[in-house]
Amino acid sequence: MSKGVKIVTIGGGSSYTPELVEGFIKRFDELPIRELWLVDIEAGREKLEIVGAMAKRMVKAAGIDCEVHLTLDRREALKDADFVTTQFRVGLLDARIKDESIPLSHGIIGQETNGAGGMFKAFRTIPVILGIVEDMKELCPNAWLINFTNPAGMVTEAVLRYGKWDKVIGLCNVPIGAIKSASDVLKKPEEDLFFKFAGINHLHWHRIFDKDGTELTEQVIDGLYAPDANPEKVVENIKNMRFLYEQVRNLKMLPCPYHRYYYMTDNMLEEELEAFKTEGSRGQVVKRLEESLFELYKDPNLDHKPEELAKRGGAHYSDAACEIINSIYNNKGTMMVVSTRNNGAIDDVPYDSAIEITSVIRAHGAEPVNFGKFPPAQRGLLQVMKAMEELTIEAAVTGNYDTALQAFTLNPLVPSGDIAQTVLDELLEAHKEHLPQFFTKVEA
Repeated sequence: MSKGVKIVTIGGGSSYTPELVEGFIKRFDELPIRELWLVDIEAGREKLEIVGAMAKRMVKAAGIDCEVHLTLDRREALKDADFVTTQFRVGLLDARIKDESIPLSHGIIGQETNGAGGMFKAFRTIPVILGIVEDMKELCPNAWLINFTNPAGMVTEAVLRYGKWDKVIGLCNVPIGAIKSASDVLKKPEEDLFFKFAGINHLHWHRIFDKDGTELTEQVIDGLYAPDANPEKVVENIKNMRFLYEQVRNLKMLPCPYHRYYYMTDNMLEEELEAFKTEGSRGQVVKRLEESLFELYKDPNLDHKPEELAKRGGAHYSDAACEIINSIYNNKGTMMVVSTRNNGAIDDVPYDSAIEITSVIRAHGAEPVNFGKFPPAQRGLLQVMKAMEELTIEAAVTGNYDTALQAFTLNPLVPSGDIAQTVLDELLEAHKEHLPQFFTKVEA
């Protein structure tokens, strides 16, 4: 790769792109990017032009030799790429708002990646990601796909299982936040700790050890969840509801913030419904935040990532994506928490499924650290959720209505029976434009 690295970002008009560019700039000595292609669709043209101009200013201010290209032609961009990152949202934020508000209107959880809304995000996203993979097979067959489009775990599994593309790694920012929280509680630098994560995207647990091999998990549980503990720092888009200390202590592992939806469903639903009545769904809040961010990005003097981006949610995603690419390119062996093929690292889920787990990142990809078996409390929920993911992915690929209904019925956040079917039908109708795989069958 003496010519330098070519990176393509699909969803280049995203508000996260400045963080991605910042991550590439600070690693330029190790990762000599000569071409960065930002790709979007016609509906995202304006945002692509705004954020693309800012990316060019950032590169110029950094004084690095990197060309930034903007295009609406995905195939033009993908030719001979070394790495492809994906950060798109099919249907834009209006689709997210429907995913949240339609379930909430029926008195059930309305959330971007969990419950009915998360499943519909998968239904819309998976066909698109599989189309990207087909283009990559033709135009850049040696490239790595680094995905942080949600739901990241299901998207990664779809690429592995149905796309037949092994060079894929999925990424989420939630483990990064968990590492920072534990480091704060223990008052120890992150590099002095070892974090052993395992589960699936937005449903993982983790344990923590120090350099001497002493386990510190229970100490962190006490520091975050004991009755007198300071509230945990949670990702921007989840209410900071306090877990039941006795229940988490019994797990002997730290849950992720999204476990609140499963361990405290009624409380979270009550919070969501109250917020929905006042400020709107989280998607509506994010839409307002994005509008103000893009106003900032238009400033011809802005040539660095603004602090306001942290309020958007998803902080650290893009920087972590840069580090994965850097570790593959330089065979660094960096320890990271990623979505990758299980390969037996967790006994309790299928060998060929995607899991989210602590892994070593080398030139050949992610090598998961063996975890073994979960205790019953974790295993039961994990297996139900993994089965739900498998059905959701199958429905996204086949457009089979009955499979989608089965996935809805299995999801703990969707009541079964008539409500499940009503919400499924309403969401199908609301997203009809982006779900052609379903509608030949529904209309028939």
